[in-house]
Amino acid sequence: MSLGNNHEPSNCRLVGDVLARIGDKWTVFIVRMLSGGPMRFNELKRGINGISQRMLTLTLRGLERDGLVTRTVFPTVPPRVDYELTDLGQTLITMLQGMGEWALKNRPTILAARSAYDARAE
Repeated sequence: MSLGNNHEPSNCRLVGDVLARIGDKWTVFIVRMLSGGPMRFNELKRGINGISQRMLTLTLRGLERDGLVTRTVFPTVPPRVDYELTDLGQTLITMLQGMGEWALKNRPTILAARSAYDARAE
């Protein structure tokens, strides 16, 4: 699908809303973690360096609301809760993997550009 020159200003807010969700750094990390299959909350928290319990909760709720993640509660004592990517969430894996590869490949160039910019700004 190509956007071409068919820019509709009325779609900016709609597209921006979706991009804000999938472009969020915590969303990227969560989708990456869940790409291997269902995980429990604490597994996600341990696997994502620097995420707070509150931010993980909020991000998972947003992903569930947007239909990207399912939350399954098992009737055990204590209750067990698993999070898993939906079919729609699975479609993000390849795209986010490509973005991650691009970021790693271009990181040295970006760091050099930042240094040059900062040197000029001083």
